[in-house]
Amino acid sequence: MIVSQVETLQAQEEGALESPLMRPAHTSRVRETEGVVCQTHIGGQALIEGVMMRGRFNWAVAVRTPEGTIYTEEHDLASGRDKNSWMYKPVIRGCTAMVESLALGFKALEIAAEHAFDLSDEEAKEKAKKEKKKAEIKETEKVIKAEAEAETKAEAKAEEAGFPKALMTISMLIGVVLGVVIFIVLPAIVTNLIVGDYGDKTLLWNVVDGILRIVIFVFYIWLIGRMTDIKRMFAYHGAEHKTIHCYEHGLELTTDNAQRFTTFHVRCGTAFLLMTMLVAIFVFTVFPITAIIDAMGVSNDVARLALIILSRIILIPLIAGLSYEVTVKWAGSRPEQPLVKLILWPGLQMQRLTTNQPDDSMIECAIAAMQRVLVREQKERATQKTGI
Repeated sequence: MIVSQVETLQAQEEGALESPLMRPAHTSRVRETEGVVCQTHIGGQALIEGVMMRGRFNWAVAVRTPEGTIYTEEHDLASGRDKNSWMYKPVIRGCTAMVESLALGFKALEIAAEHAFDLSDEEAKEKAKKEKKKAEIKETEKVIKAEAEAETKAEAKAEEAGFPKALMTISMLIGVVLGVVIFIVLPAIVTNLIVGDYGDKTLLWNVVDGILRIVIFVFYIWLIGRMTDIKRMFAYHGAEHKTIHCYEHGLELTTDNAQRFTTFHVRCGTAFLLMTMLVAIFVFTVFPITAIIDAMGVSNDVARLALIILSRIILIPLIAGLSYEVTVKWAGSRPEQPLVKLILWPGLQMQRLTTNQPDDSMIECAIAAMQRVLVREQKERATQKTGI
């Protein structure tokens, strides 16, 4: 997954939107040797048998169906910047981006799950009925006011989602709880057993806790990467990166061109996650939790450890915000600087576990999603220039 909130200069934006889909191959080959010709803000995410791409105005999903075709779907991307500008200030914008990415990823996974698997006869009939009903609703909505049309679509979509959406919500909640237990609670308990009381050796405690968290994270990624479905998802992750590299190098978006590039990318969410674990060591060390616990008069060892764990959960938004500033806003816009390469090197190495080499059919999905986003960006840019 590539974090997609990197802002670029106006000149870069204009260059990024000049018909990259139709560039001639010989021009592209020259530009490839010269390196990146435009740094895009577009990012994405690997899905079940597909890829999601996100631009400034919309996001699009492309999923490989059981029949071998590519199903595409796109949605507008609403920004709350005008109403809640404070949410896009430094550090805070990292938390905003994290929440937006999680919500968007949830919706994209839901779409992918709906179209990526074979349906039983009963389910196929039910889906056909829903599609027919959806078509009828569309015809009816043509004569309804805009407000009523939007409301009807929302209700129809909610009705169509039904139980699978509820099931996915429950699964996501369970995943969050397990994530807290595995990556926060477990390292803290083990560290307390190894190092002892937090107040006596704060720095050592946090370093050991951080190392354990990273080890668990790497092992977890390696373990799930052994599963067949996850291997394919990691390959779609590689397809997403290759496609974005292809676009950033000014090449025509084709499978052959995209396959030239590495599956690693500096703006990958994997690097962001690893950076949060490194930043966490610093934040946990300087945060005066021991003084707060002493001021509360808590002396029980179990209660003290519980409060330490609770403080770590509470500090997650701050850690995410700081990590965003380092990984996305600073490093993501300066990928060629030696210091940036050094800082991002661990995250790039982690992508050896989270990306696999994709086949051409996976690249095709990534390109299909990318094209839907690029077409919208070009349209919006043309509208802004003409003022229509």
